[in-house]
Amino acid sequence: MLTTIDTTYSDTRAADLAWELGRGPQPSLATLDLELDGDHVQLRVLGASHQVLLRSGDATCSETVACLPGSRTPLPMGVSKRIGEIDYEFAARVETLSPGSFGGRAQELLALVADHPHGLAATFPGAPDAFTALLAHRHDGQVHWRTWHSYPQECRLVATRTRVAVRRRDDEPDTGPADRAAEGDPVDHGGRRAEHAGAHAGGVGGGSPSPY
Repeated sequence: MLTTIDTTYSDTRAADLAWELGRGPQPSLATLDLELDGDHVQLRVLGASHQVLLRSGDATCSETVACLPGSRTPLPMGVSKRIGEIDYEFAARVETLSPGSFGGRAQELLALVADHPHGLAATFPGAPDAFTALLAHRHDGQVHWRTWHSYPQECRLVATRTRVAVRRRDDEPDTGPADRAAEGDPVDHGGRRAEHAGAHAGGVGGGSPSPY
């Protein structure tokens, strides 16, 4: 799904993005509701940023990547967390392209997402290479989504990848009190911000712009 949102593109920067879990629904400029084998996923464009809301049975997850006033969590390179019944993994990468290749790459990603039944892409009036795009799917009992944010004034693309697995209590062995106490410990891989990389923005880790 491709839409042009009714707002002017603001001069934001990739470095302004922050990441947050658990934030309530934010005002959106475009949304797409998906039912993926019983899991409800809502993709939300917040401008040059995004929010994804997941509901799987009684478990919920909210991911926001946006310019968040007062946020102390810059966009991380990688995060792995256990939140109740949810195992959550997130990775991000900032890609810097040459001015000559940025427009073509942006249009390639837009076409990829716009033609996908589980994709939402939004462009801004008068700025065809400025966009936010999200794509979700379910595989092996887990929900995955990818997002791309373009910043044409910097020739940068921010790509993120998320995996969410919901653990059903009836399916889990009793691992003992010590193991259960450790399950909630988050791991931020290296504690580093998302890094700038080379000239490809197919996704986290580079490569071709495969939807998955």
